[in-house]
Amino acid sequence: MTQHLGDPTLHFWLTRSVAKAMGLNLSEAMANSRLTTAEYAAMVTACRQCPRVDSCKCWLGDQRTLAQDTPPGCANADLLRELARLH
Repeated sequence: MTQHLGDPTLHFWLTRSVAKAMGLNLSEAMANSRLTTAEYAAMVTACRQCPRVDSCKCWLGDQRTLAQDTPPGCANADLLRELARLH
């Protein structure tokens, strides 16, 4: 059975937006060797596989201050938390 992958552009921006809501800049993390291009690509792919797109969009819309954690059930939670710890 082939797993459905969501739109790459949408999930690229969702990945970046969740990171930004947490005060992270993924381009900066790559420039500082805290994130590889392969890890970044894997993050977008993991997001593309996630069934929680609507709840993620709602979570992003609710953020008014720097988020202390990812949206519930985020496929990239572990890596984003590690990047936040290193930030």
